[in-house]
Amino acid sequence: MTEAFENVKDQIGFCGIWCGSCLGGNDAILELTRKYEQFIKQSQSALEKWAPKEFNFNELIKNLTQIQAMPLCPGCKKGGGNPTCEIRICALKKNMTNCSQCDELAECKNFESLQRNHPKIKEELREIRNTDQKKVIEKRMSELKTKWPHCVLLCETARK
Repeated sequence: MTEAFENVKDQIGFCGIWCGSCLGGNDAILELTRKYEQFIKQSQSALEKWAPKEFNFNELIKNLTQIQAMPLCPGCKKGGGNPTCEIRICALKKNMTNCSQCDELAECKNFESLQRNHPKIKEELREIRNTDQKKVIEKRMSELKTKWPHCVLLCETARK
């Protein structure tokens, strides 16, 4: 867990997403899955009494194990993420650190799918352009403590 978070904590992707907040890179999803699997295994006999008869705990454990086998994302600047990401491809072609440097950001169509889950991503990119990256990361970690405390729990553990 610490190694995974340390690998992504200082990265902001080309798109403006802080990699330390990403469940695929900061180890949150894998750590939570490990803990959930432990809980299920320890409580399975009691849970089986309450669960519907057709529920298959062995299949659940199998699926949790498969999730834990997923590789951690090292961040798109280190070769992770979607290899066909139009945002990354465009930023690399333009030799930009991130899209905040692009004069065409406001009308960029590469962000359409990302904006469905991150409607303010372009605003956040503008913030990056005018602010020190470390301050941006500190602000986002603070916001994350409220929005996704399980991620920050892992981040805080990794910082110690």
